[in-house]
Order: sequence, then structure tokens, then C-alpha cells
Amino acid sequence: MSDQKPQQAQLSIELDEQVAEGTYSNLAIINHSPTEFILDFVNIMPGMPKAKVKSRIVLTPQHAKRLLKALAENVHRYESAHGIITETEQPHVPLNFGPAGQA
Repeated sequence: MSDQKPQQAQLSIELDEQVAEGTYSNLAIINHSPTEFILDFVNIMPGMPKAKVKSRIVLTPQHAKRLLKALAENVHRYESAHGIITETEQPHVPLNFGPAGQA
């Protein structure tokens, strides 16, 4: 019998310059159906009556749950290194985007 562990295939991930710049968002609108979660990221500017969705991510329910766990773990690590993140009261943002949740 061999004591060697099976080799795991490595995944190469490419990040182009435009995506690497990122997109700022200060509002996430989350919707779901039985088969997917939809995360819309919005940048709301003070005094502006209209805002656009800057990015949309569509996830399976399983990937949404993995994302939730990964975010929780990373927030915990951040707070361990930098202190507790305090939550400020969110201003009421009236949304006319259809049925939605907020984050």
C-alpha cells in the first residue's frame, strides 16, 4: 500500500485590471428564489434621488451559505486583529426596487 496522498489539482484564477479596481458599494439588496440568491450592490450618494445597481452576483443557495460562513469567519479575524466593528444606525433608504431584503 502506498502512503502517498492523492494530489489536489490547482486552480489558476485570473484577475484582470478592471475587475481588480473593484466597485464601491454602500448598500446590498438581497433577493432569493428556490434555486438562487441574487445580490445587487448599489452605491447610494447623499442627496441623490436615484442610484444604480453597480454589480449583481447570482449564487446557488449552497454557495450563498458558504459565502455567509466565509464572511463571518473573516469578520471574526478582522475584529480579532483590529477591534470590534461598531454598527451605526442605518439611515432609512426607501427602495422602489420590488420585494427585497437589505444588508
